[in-house]
Amino acid sequence: MTSLVRLTPRQAELRERARAFVDEELLPHEEAAELSGGRLPAGVVDGIMKAAVRARLNGGRHAAAHGGQGWSAVDYVVAHEQLGRNTNGLWWWVPDAYNVLSAGTPEQIDRYLRPALRGEGWLSYAVTEEHAGSDPAGIRTTARRDGDGWRLDGEKWFVTSGDVAAAHIVVALAEGHGPTLFIVDAGTEGLAFTDDPPFTHTFPHGHPTLRLDGVRVGPGAVLGPLGGADDLQRAWFVEERLGIAAHCVGAMSRLLEESVAWASTRVQGGVPIIEHQGVAFPLADSAADAAAARLLVYEVATLTDSGADPKIVHAKASLAKLFASEAAYRCADRAVQTFGGRGYMRTTPAERFLRELRVDRIWEGTSEIQRLVIARSMTRRGVPSVIT
Repeated sequence: MTSLVRLTPRQAELRERARAFVDEELLPHEEAAELSGGRLPAGVVDGIMKAAVRARLNGGRHAAAHGGQGWSAVDYVVAHEQLGRNTNGLWWWVPDAYNVLSAGTPEQIDRYLRPALRGEGWLSYAVTEEHAGSDPAGIRTTARRDGDGWRLDGEKWFVTSGDVAAAHIVVALAEGHGPTLFIVDAGTEGLAFTDDPPFTHTFPHGHPTLRLDGVRVGPGAVLGPLGGADDLQRAWFVEERLGIAAHCVGAMSRLLEESVAWASTRVQGGVPIIEHQGVAFPLADSAADAAAARLLVYEVATLTDSGADPKIVHAKASLAKLFASEAAYRCADRAVQTFGGRGYMRTTPAERFLRELRVDRIWEGTSEIQRLVIARSMTRRGVPSVIT
């Protein structure tokens, strides 16, 4: 397989290993997941997670000492480009954990991180609130001193995996310190789900609303330093945005493969429809979008590995997420049009991608927020720092 991006032999092997995992373990379950609301039988899920561990895809960016793979940023996008090729969020079954857990104490790493990377316990990340979305500084969830521990009160929205998580990472305003991360075990008294709304996409887990009413945790529940949530989350956002961009590149690749194959064999008017400019030109535009997005994603990953200025990397990650997510949605829309009526069927990957890719322009920072980050970086650090 040729590539616009130069990979080491080890990275090329990782790409093929990840692609084989997607083709053999995830794609066969796409339609079943779609028609069952994202849920698959426990035996199937267990098989996927075990296959992911065998393929050494679990815990990619986490240290090998913690049970992860110790990937570089380029390794990460190599694998996640392939994981983005499946629909219904089936990549979510690859055991992993939020990077902020690497800041945990040895006890927290043993109790939460290692099991998650083995596929033995899900974790959620509770940041968003009713009045704090694009502006996380607006959170109102509080953590007040309670003896040697803390009392948490507030409500969190869109808590992915909150319905199945063994523990929740909660962002709260710690009395006297500011935004702080806390680990709250599921089943803790005062913890409750107040809503489990349905969403446009089909996903393995829900995104419920989590209510904390006088939730008491001990001093060992603090993740990272008191008042350190903003710094930890900044690194989390960079990784998440880069991962979303990589997924979008993989999605565009799959959409183009499916669309070109269909348009090359679907005959109308005596010729394959790809012979018509009205079909061929939009697919060419999608190829340009996919190639440009891929180069941008790998540039950001390479900058990250080089130890570049974190503020520049932060802006570049926003640039990658903005372009890739907007381009992928355009690509999905063109693919649906290429398939015609079949493109509107839920059993067609193009239809599923059209619904699923829409959220990539929203979560982990909307496209508008990415534009603000990019614009501010140009004014503060200069245009060349962002575009070259």
